[in-house]
Parts: sequence; structure tokens; C-alpha cells
Amino acid sequence: MLRAVEIRITGKVQGVFFRASCAEYARQLGVRGWVRNEPDGSVRAHIEGGWTSVEEMLAWCRRGPRRAEVTDVEVTKVPAIDAEGFVVDRSTDH
Repeated sequence: MLRAVEIRITGKVQGVFFRASCAEYARQLGVRGWVRNEPDGSVRAHIEGGWTSVEEMLAWCRRGPRRAEVTDVEVTKVPAIDAEGFVVDRSTDH
């Protein structure tokens, strides 16, 4: 069963390789979607895949990579977008 969520991660999550690490782990799990930096300093991601894989991805996002300090993860159920692969969206980079 396909599950899709959008998440907003706050804390020290930019400048710590969060997006690259997130994309690498997502590819290992076989989940699809995207991850991007937001202007307010948070990171936003769309994740879709099997229930267990999405739960594992959410658990990783609550920890983040070694240098990150995650303070909160907001999870919203969303419709699947039938994403192909998992990409780092750089559209909000300065």
C-alpha cells in the first residue's frame, strides 16, 4: 500500500548535509519524492512509498545526519504524486 507524506523539519537542518543525506537514505529504502531547503531555515520533503519504508524514513528525519540538530518534524498526509526516484530540489537555493 502506497503512503505519501509531506514533512517539515526544523532545527539546525541547513548547512549540515541534511538534504544530501536524506536523499541517499531515501534511495537506499526505495522511497520516492524530493527534499529542499526552505527560506525560513527549515527543510521540507515529500516522501512516498510502502508503509514500512516511509516510517523508516520519518524515523531518520527525526534524527537527521550527524551534524544536524532536529527540534521538530511536522508530518502531513498528502496525495501521492507518483514521483520518479528521490531528488534534491534546489529551486529555493540562493
